[in-house]
Amino acid sequence: MYFDKLKTGQKVTLDPVTIEKESMIAFAEKYDNVPIHTDEEYAKKSHFGQLLAPGVMTFLEVWAKYLEKDLFGEELLAGQSTKIEWFAPVFAGDTLYGEAEITALTDRNPKNGLAELTIRVNNQENIHVLDGIIQAVVKKT
Repeated sequence: MYFDKLKTGQKVTLDPVTIEKESMIAFAEKYDNVPIHTDEEYAKKSHFGQLLAPGVMTFLEVWAKYLEKDLFGEELLAGQSTKIEWFAPVFAGDTLYGEAEITALTDRNPKNGLAELTIRVNNQENIHVLDGIIQAVVKKT
């Protein structure tokens, strides 16, 4: 969708995603290899009592669901930044529910604008687990 057709407050509900233990551990072993993500015995003795899903992985699982809905489509020119904030732990077996909302629009030049997309994510208990704030350069008509 072209920048000039976007509106702040536009929302799309994302399909839920369940965090699979095997995928969680495989991701952690490759990208976030710390015991709280990879060592079950260590995690059992921690404050959480079980393995935690890596934060970046939890965001990427939801991001993949956003890409299926993609508000910007072919008019997306580039990503500019991503900020992720985590508020609660995610565990194997948790199901994440996301909603993406256009939260800001900034006119840049005659050819494009900057769209801010906020993805808010809750788990199956409606606990807010993370926000992802993405800025994207979007083509104008």
